[in-house]
Amino acid sequence: MGFKIKANKREIFGKNASRRLRREGMIPAVIYGAREATVSLNLKKQEIFKILRAESGENTIFQISFDSEMRDAMIKELQRDPVTDEILHADFIQITMDKTIRISVPVVTVGEAVGVKTEGGFVDLMSREVELECFPKDIPENIEIDISDLHLHQSFKVEDIAPVEGVEILSAPDTILVLVQAPSKEEEIEVEETEEEVITEEEEPEVIKREKAGEEEKKGEEKEEKKGEKEKE
Repeated sequence: MGFKIKANKREIFGKNASRRLRREGMIPAVIYGAREATVSLNLKKQEIFKILRAESGENTIFQISFDSEMRDAMIKELQRDPVTDEILHADFIQITMDKTIRISVPVVTVGEAVGVKTEGGFVDLMSREVELECFPKDIPENIEIDISDLHLHQSFKVEDIAPVEGVEILSAPDTILVLVQAPSKEEEIEVEETEEEVITEEEEPEVIKREKAGEEEKKGEEKEEKKGEKEKE
């Protein structure tokens, strides 16, 4: 167990108390699970940041101590300010190392798809996480998927994930994780329309010149007719 953090039991509750804690660089929190009563806590922000900086991030297993107790735990949820992204509250879940847990881990692509390299497509990441079940010690940092062999319009699904020892994938097998797509027709049409607009703008001065030349020719003919009429008189 690589991480240990310290917390204190929280005795004062309410919005004002929580604001005061945050001003002092503390975060209100709770820990629950493993058939234990929920305990309200407060801890320093740095303790949370220490966990988040780990390679496994929010999936990091750590030990949290308060009073004379020590519990194995993970971050269940971090509540953040929608504007500043500041952490407002932390929910920890107590875990038992000899019992499996359900957890979501990120998907990481490896390799460059054939459909991108030689067929003009692009990779669309449809699902960024997969749900799995395993013992806490077997939680992977991520699930790697090799997309090198994907051609245009082909996909990589959950059922295509290579087996991971000690891990059971719970996400639906037909869930699409990655899809190699072609540029949309709308994008092609926009390019064509732009080219047509450029051509039209280039031709327009020539049209105006022809119209002016026609008008000058017509005026010349009218002058000749008037001159002929005067000579007859």
